[in-house]
Amino acid sequence: MRIMESPIPTVPQLIPSIASQTVWGLDLVQLHDYYWAARGVQVVRLGDRSTLVAGPEQFLLTDCDSLLLFHTRSLVEQLSWVAPVVLFVRVHDVRSKGYEEHAICDPQGRLQRFQRLYEHRQTVAARIAMTSDADIARAWQGMGQTPDPWRTLRRQVPLAQRETTSIKGRIYIKSKTGDLERFSRDLVRLWPQPAATVSRARRATQIERRAGCLVWADPDAKISRNAKFVDSVWIGAGRTAGDNDLIVGPAILWDDPAIRPLIPDFQWRELEPAPESRPPRVARRSSVNRLLKRVFDITFALIVLALTLPLYPFVMLAILLEDGRPFFFAHKRETLGGREFPCLKFRSMRKDAEKLKTLIAKQNQSDGPQFYIDNDPRLTKVGKFIRKANIDELPQFINVLLGHMSVVGPRPSPHKENQFCPSWREARLSVRPGITGLWQVNRTRIRGTDFQEWIKYDIEYVENQGWLLDVRIIWKTIMVLIRGVISP
Repeated sequence: MRIMESPIPTVPQLIPSIASQTVWGLDLVQLHDYYWAARGVQVVRLGDRSTLVAGPEQFLLTDCDSLLLFHTRSLVEQLSWVAPVVLFVRVHDVRSKGYEEHAICDPQGRLQRFQRLYEHRQTVAARIAMTSDADIARAWQGMGQTPDPWRTLRRQVPLAQRETTSIKGRIYIKSKTGDLERFSRDLVRLWPQPAATVSRARRATQIERRAGCLVWADPDAKISRNAKFVDSVWIGAGRTAGDNDLIVGPAILWDDPAIRPLIPDFQWRELEPAPESRPPRVARRSSVNRLLKRVFDITFALIVLALTLPLYPFVMLAILLEDGRPFFFAHKRETLGGREFPCLKFRSMRKDAEKLKTLIAKQNQSDGPQFYIDNDPRLTKVGKFIRKANIDELPQFINVLLGHMSVVGPRPSPHKENQFCPSWREARLSVRPGITGLWQVNRTRIRGTDFQEWIKYDIEYVENQGWLLDVRIIWKTIMVLIRGVISP
């Protein structure tokens, strides 16, 4: 068995330079920029005269030697609602004290030795700025010879048109080999969908189904069905994973220099615009259609309540026996026009769920404002069952009768979640929220894409709402419920 671990060498003599290596034709700096392009952001470096394109929603202004990874959630809120011309950001990277061990292999992949690298706890900070103004980004490019470019940029932007904030993130210096190694591993771990902007990245699906890891490979790579992978791995052109190979990630197998592919031609216009970059085209329904939809909602809700009311005593008894009262949970959500209403559910979580949420907040697997983790410890045993069977949402048909909700529509969300992406908020609050909707029946639960899918399907519903779409969603919901009940 050949163990191919830590394929980014830590000994300079093994390869000419880590920075010179490529995967899918891209070096680490280009991968960094493609990562941000997948999020609608073009990286603009100080003094770099690369072409500014029309597609990005934001320009990330930075120096020449830094690579950065951070969550944009808090920045999006400020950019959307405060709407500064320039948002100046201080990124803080607190690196923990400890050591790392690297497996050093020879060119044939045979293990030679382990190398332990020690580091001390230190706080590294970097300055960046976010702007949607191409003229400001162009001016930043021209400040390469300016003694203090950040101060110069601040002076050029009026105080009323700029904001300042700080966030936690990860900072890597291009000139430091150790930082490049760390960046490559973190990027593989944090970017589950490189194909969003890298055309040569292809999913090795036969490997993933068996090993439960993400393997992305170049079309010119050769992967045996019997190769074994641990964690996420990116495989470059000309590389081979044979029957007896065990590849331990997160890691990159670099392109074979002899057949290194050309840099893929990335076109910004091929990216689907994010919802906040264009106003949704809301499909206006006539008063007759709105009346008919309301009559349908009331009729459908009465039928469902009549059929399911016999279940209520049993569900309430189960909740009482396990965790006592209350039987129902009413969470404040927003409906048509932003009006708040109590969204009813059978209580599926412990009484101290909100307190416990603060303790497990760092385990959040959602990329958006909502909170989601697998095997949520806040769920009771009864709660797990009624959620799996979707029984917990049956009381929402009372909300339908009261006019708070519709049978089909966007997912009802609280005020806090609706502060993300203004155009998405205005679109989804132009209709009543639904018990079911496009997002509920189409979402993939792929990590890192849930929030994007939520926005996409909400906007798609608002733009295309109609009887045919509602009927199709109801039918898909029934099929999802049946599969959920019969699946183990």
